[in-house]
Amino acid sequence: IPRLRGGLPMSGAANLTPPKPMLRQTLCLALISFIAASSIGCEQSKTGDAQSTETRQFLEIGTAPGGGAFALVGNAIATTVQANKGDLNWFVGAKGTKGTQENIRKLESGDIQFAMANAAISYFAHRGEGAWGKPFDVRAVATVAPNVGVFVTTQSSGIKTIADLKGKRVVLGPAGAGFDYFLKPLLAAHGVSYDDLTVLNGAYFSAGDMIADGQADAAFMGGAVPIPAVTQLCSSQDVVFLQMEPGIAETLKQYPFYFPVTVKAEKYSDLESDLEAINVGNMQLLSHAKVPENIVYELTKRVYENRETIAKQHPAGKALNPKNIVRDTGTPFHPGAIKFYKEAGIWPEK
Repeated sequence: IPRLRGGLPMSGAANLTPPKPMLRQTLCLALISFIAASSIGCEQSKTGDAQSTETRQFLEIGTAPGGGAFALVGNAIATTVQANKGDLNWFVGAKGTKGTQENIRKLESGDIQFAMANAAISYFAHRGEGAWGKPFDVRAVATVAPNVGVFVTTQSSGIKTIADLKGKRVVLGPAGAGFDYFLKPLLAAHGVSYDDLTVLNGAYFSAGDMIADGQADAAFMGGAVPIPAVTQLCSSQDVVFLQMEPGIAETLKQYPFYFPVTVKAEKYSDLESDLEAINVGNMQLLSHAKVPENIVYELTKRVYENRETIAKQHPAGKALNPKNIVRDTGTPFHPGAIKFYKEAGIWPEK
């Protein structure tokens, strides 16, 4: 049987070339599919705004590790906005992260569009101060609950004041959480520096365990009152709450995220009288300057108008009230948020 150079029989070689009509039909179908796909892509790129019926917007809210209020409140905001998006072609979801510092970096890179954050850390990030190295163009969307900071120890430690912390083992939050941005100025106002302490790291419940086990002498804890870790520590130890210096918020007035907070005695079993504490940076909802104004406007509108639904999922949602939600903590508000607050009649005219 005659063969080609490649070793195939002539009869097989004839089958390698499709009939000309079939080849033309295949090429035509491929060309039509390419033109259709190109048209769809162009149409989607023209209609990619927040209210488009052609392109869906996927919006993510960065939160924090589970076990803290950021994750719970961020999830409450995301689910509430998603449930009340109306005719907006959106999908809003919460995304677990390592917390404020990672959230700010993800906002800057565009990985997420919104985030939960501590206002003190945002303050320094926006200005590029501390370890940030450069300004981050973050913008406030809503100011949420105060982060009430307290220093706790036990009767057996002999510590009576914040100045007494010198030379002691003190837990100052999880490693890398950024607590030093608001703790260093607060301690300095009491005449204490990090160099005066043996700084330990751990989450709040871990800090309580370290005190109970004798591994630490004292700890800083913060959050919405009552702070669960403080409540738990009071159930097993004779807890002492260290009083802040009188007028400490006035001493720190250069930082707008500090303000005085009175903790009522009934909030903790070991608190014998009202405690003058301090807010060390509100929980806040952040965005970035590059997120379009209409997107921030629509999300802000749905957060504010459905704030009671958010509050049912977490008590911190009660802080989304007309007075507090627009509180200035030092990070400029996004124009989209300002637009809505002005329409709602709650934006403070300065």
